[in-house]
Amino acid sequence: MPSPRQMRRAGRAAAGTLAAVAQALRPGLTTADIDRLVRADTARRGGRPSQLGFHGFPAAVCTSRNHVVCHGIPSPGEVLVDGDIVNVDVTTDLGGAHGDTSATFCIGAPSPEARHLVETARRCRDAGVAVVRPGARLGDIGHAIQTLAEAEGCSVVTLFGGHGIGREMHQPPFVPHTGGRGEGGVLHAGMAFTIEPMINLGGPEVDVLDDGWTVVTRDGSLSAQFEHTVLVTATGHEVLTVS
Repeated sequence: MPSPRQMRRAGRAAAGTLAAVAQALRPGLTTADIDRLVRADTARRGGRPSQLGFHGFPAAVCTSRNHVVCHGIPSPGEVLVDGDIVNVDVTTDLGGAHGDTSATFCIGAPSPEARHLVETARRCRDAGVAVVRPGARLGDIGHAIQTLAEAEGCSVVTLFGGHGIGREMHQPPFVPHTGGRGEGGVLHAGMAFTIEPMINLGGPEVDVLDDGWTVVTRDGSLSAQFEHTVLVTATGHEVLTVS
């Protein structure tokens, strides 16, 4: 496991790149433009895009627009338009440690339903983060997320979850975004993992497209996601990907 200092550096770098992309987003930008921005900004910070080539993934960032849940592949033919929502998922390898973060952004003036979804997804991530402390269980994270999402009339994708992170971008444990309080593995100081709930306006069912990567809502409803890398500390937790 990298040191907390190394993890903080990687987390700050990823968060900085995501913030730089946020400043550039506008109608007319393509998702391929986002990929170019991520490559350039990551290099400027001395890092490498962790996603590039990961199990054959062809881009430096995932760009997941509207009904795309996750793992959207940037394309020069995919143009952001007024009313879209788009998730940008940045992971940076810096000095052998990885920082992973994402946010869903509103392009122009999305519908009230889209804004509600985006705000709910952000709140769900933060609710999951809030329960992290030594002695808590992985199910406590999922329970907090699921309870809030369902109270807001949304659903939580169960096929994907958060993951341990450190020297590898993806490593154990799997972090579920649904579950029961008191269930699952026990958290202890020194663990690092992502919390990244994918929240749908419709049902939680998803499909993977023929490209083998792009995950979409089965019912065509909008999906939003927010993600932080979190370190369990002796007294609670530290969010490593705050911009």
